[in-house]
Amino acid sequence: MLYSIIVPVYNRPGEVKELLESLSAQTVKPFELVIVEDGSKERCDHLLDCYRSSFTIHYYYKENSGRSETRNYGMERATGDYLLFFDSDVILPPFYFERLEAAMASSPCDCFGGPDAADDSFSDMQKAVSHAMTSFWTTGGIRGGKAVMEKFCPRTFNMGFSKEVYKAVGDFKDMMGEDIDLSIRIRNAGFSIRLLREVFVYHKRRIDLGRFYKQVNNFGQARIWLQILHPGSLKIVHTAPALMLVMGVVLLVASIFCPWLLLLPLLYAMLIFFDSLFKNRSLKVALLSVVAAVVQITGYGMGFLKAFWFKMLLKRPLETKKNLTKIYNRG
Repeated sequence: MLYSIIVPVYNRPGEVKELLESLSAQTVKPFELVIVEDGSKERCDHLLDCYRSSFTIHYYYKENSGRSETRNYGMERATGDYLLFFDSDVILPPFYFERLEAAMASSPCDCFGGPDAADDSFSDMQKAVSHAMTSFWTTGGIRGGKAVMEKFCPRTFNMGFSKEVYKAVGDFKDMMGEDIDLSIRIRNAGFSIRLLREVFVYHKRRIDLGRFYKQVNNFGQARIWLQILHPGSLKIVHTAPALMLVMGVVLLVASIFCPWLLLLPLLYAMLIFFDSLFKNRSLKVALLSVVAAVVQITGYGMGFLKAFWFKMLLKRPLETKKNLTKIYNRG
């Protein structure tokens, strides 16, 4: 089976080089790489010649149109039997395709997704943000954790589906949460979806907390958009950050009269701290994980509440994603 790896790129030559290095180190290479540069000023095409002898690379440059249209552009030009999607800030462990081939040989599926993790080489902040985005205590396992509180929806930092799925279900939509929307459409069309926990990637993510806030704020808004487009897709786990944010504000106000109420958010912070300390074996990363979790809950909660107010209560129409943001490489 030939896999077509489709990667949208926007001003990320440094990240692309790390991805190329990880692809060249694969123990097996049943793939072609399709890089689509989405109107970048800092192009990455000068990096490619060093890797063309290791695997097939197709490079395209087009005018900026946003992440969804860029992935669609790549899908139209891919020649593989199976389409894979990574963000440009992803690094693959050398056994990624070896494990993927084994999993598909033992139990084929129409669509799959894998989790993400932090590599030992990542900075302390990158590890902390990764923990906030993967811990069961912050996400409910919806990104591929061992305990999952909803039906798993593959995301484009580590996602694949067959050409047959593409022909039947179609493109990514220009919207927030476009990968989850496509996962829902794939499931509704009757195709099989599997979570392959052993087929993971290292996801570097943003290390700037301001950009991380904007990113998770978009995630919160996306959940309301998805509920409008796919009624019933909103689950209790998706509302948790917004509820926690509201509860936190209420506790702060109530603590004026009952100071002991502040123990509740403190206990939750300690849970995040010790969970990270156990997994990362670093006091600094554990402390930063608490900060990252606060940013995540606040950003997601604010985005969720904003979209709930304007889109569900005031019934304002959904805009296209490229009119709202051009932030690349979600998480």
